[in-house]
Amino acid sequence: MHPHHAARTPTREEVVGRGIDWIARWTVRWLLVALGAVALGWLVGKGWSIILPVVLALILTTVLQPPARWLERRLRFPAAAAALTVILVGIGLVGALGVTIAPSVGEQAVELADSASLGLAEVERLVAESSLQITQTQVETAVSAAQDRLQSSASSIASGVLVGVGAVTSALITFILTLVLSFFFLKDGPRFLPWVRRLTGERAGPHLVEVGDRAWSTLGGFVRTQALVGLIDAVLIGIGLVVVGVPLAVPLAVLTFIAAFAPIVGAVAVGALAVLVALVANGWVSALIVLAIVLGVQQLEGNVLLPWLQGRSLRLHAGVVLLTIVLGSTLFGVAGAFLGVPAVAVLAVVLRYLDEQVQERTGPREEPPGSEAEEPSEPDAPDEPVEDPQDA
Repeated sequence: MHPHHAARTPTREEVVGRGIDWIARWTVRWLLVALGAVALGWLVGKGWSIILPVVLALILTTVLQPPARWLERRLRFPAAAAALTVILVGIGLVGALGVTIAPSVGEQAVELADSASLGLAEVERLVAESSLQITQTQVETAVSAAQDRLQSSASSIASGVLVGVGAVTSALITFILTLVLSFFFLKDGPRFLPWVRRLTGERAGPHLVEVGDRAWSTLGGFVRTQALVGLIDAVLIGIGLVVVGVPLAVPLAVLTFIAAFAPIVGAVAVGALAVLVALVANGWVSALIVLAIVLGVQQLEGNVLLPWLQGRSLRLHAGVVLLTIVLGSTLFGVAGAFLGVPAVAVLAVVLRYLDEQVQERTGPREEPPGSEAEEPSEPDAPDEPVEDPQDA
């Protein structure tokens, strides 16, 4: 009877006390984690001028790495020569494209903002004349705010100055740093993970190498896929605008390509802009046709292109993507909106790997999976216990 007395039932006070103690411990832990996240955000904000070219160089390297490795393998280029070649060719292609379309886009950028402003005014008139329960003051306030935003940004769009870049000098420094870092990443990138493994030792090294490989693959897949999807969207929407007879088709197509790197939000913003331009230029029938074209292309992108090209590489819910863009744009402006999704995609890779390690340590190990494989053959299992008593 003593064993039964030893394992006594805990009192209510003890159970409640243990629960409160558990909550208190985990609250302190999560507060420390939150404090660490705030400190990390503060450090990123302080070092943004350095972090931004590093991140841009990493993204550029994911695009240039395949041709650089091809030059090394097939044409026997040295690593430095291959890196320099792909960077120079890339600059040449972008420069040629810029010389081709920049004059048209620059001249039409202010006209595009003006057309959007007039489109908002037309929407205001249509809403005011409709039977919707919206007051004229509410419509005028919303439209006025949007028009002010468009008109104030028109000159910046025309001059090609990115939002968030304080001066041309700062942008030039960032550009040069990005190119130089990309060169070093391309040349010395294959040595980085082995160096990390040697530096961190055999216990942590393999984990860091595995996470690094997965994160790099995810980042490269995201950038290449978004670029390809943006190009397809830009071509399809541009052709649609030309067929319908909407002016400013070229700058709208360029904006469509750029907006592909801010999923969901970018597509909605550029689609709304195209509809407003069509409304001003050709009337509401043309605007409805453009709206149908934009929605059709977006459905093609979301249901066919992205699942086919990306597969399950990112595995980010649309809600997570939307909140990431909003938070990134709030904290770091346009750069945050464009870099937020790949950053969260890489973070998701790290969290999934940690989850795998936790599952490996808490779930079945090597032996139990074998026993699980034997569990489906449980119909044979009852025969053994039945035979044993008979033999006894």
